[in-house]
Amino acid sequence: MKVLIAGASGLVGSALVTALEAEGAEVTRLVRSFPRAGEIEWHPNNDQLNPVQLEGFDAVINLAGENIAGGRWTDDQKRKIRDSRVNGTHLLSEAIAKLSKRPGVFVCASATGIYGDRDDEILDEKSDSGGGFLAGVCREWEQATAPAVAAGVRTVHLRFGPILAREGGMLAKLLTPFKMGMGGKVGSGKQYISWVAIEDAIGAIKVALDDESVRGPLNVVSPNPVTNEVFTKTLGHVLNRPTALAIPAFAAKLAFGEMADEMLLTSQRVMPKRLSEAGYEFQQPELEGALRRHVG
Repeated sequence: MKVLIAGASGLVGSALVTALEAEGAEVTRLVRSFPRAGEIEWHPNNDQLNPVQLEGFDAVINLAGENIAGGRWTDDQKRKIRDSRVNGTHLLSEAIAKLSKRPGVFVCASATGIYGDRDDEILDEKSDSGGGFLAGVCREWEQATAPAVAAGVRTVHLRFGPILAREGGMLAKLLTPFKMGMGGKVGSGKQYISWVAIEDAIGAIKVALDDESVRGPLNVVSPNPVTNEVFTKTLGHVLNRPTALAIPAFAAKLAFGEMADEMLLTSQRVMPKRLSEAGYEFQQPELEGALRRHVG
């Protein structure tokens, strides 16, 4: 299989390249600067991509996007978060639609943020999207694939939850304070976190690539979401550290502004219904096992 990947240097992209190449796939990276031999250059915010270079791929995967947890959400940062996802996806989608031989599948990242703050409501791929900045970005992100969809290309939207991996992501930000005994629940602690281990994120992408019945939204989350309080206590237990230093909601908002409301205090109880229907067996279905694997 010949696969083109945008965002190959990120947390998921790096793991995916390793996994696909180990299975014999021929992977080409789509990069924004200093392409090496065999790589393809593009500039999504300037609409620069030569469609001819996309000919011959069996699958195109777009994982590119500005880090949403890179700092306070100023107007400029929010623009970067939105544009890095929507512009690149639309550019790739239009290029795919113009090809004489289109790929069999276009797999594009999205996020569970599309559901907004939903308390303890159980959510699956048929649930309505919610309100807020991230939900709006995710809607535009998924809609940006419209040209490829209209051209008949099977298109999958990977709605990732927070990813657990020792190499980075959410755990990398939590480990230092928790190891110092300064971890604790945020706000009420009742908000749900629909997490997923990195190996199951990669497993879900393989399902998207291989199962021709899978199209549209695909929730990439563990079958066992937990509350913030349970997540906190479990991480403290795994690290053998206390977790008594709770962060009140007002303090989180003061420190992180709008990002706190949408990332730390929001509740999303999301289930991987379509992955389960596809017969996917999770490698890390339970939080404690996943944490023990990735914080050791």
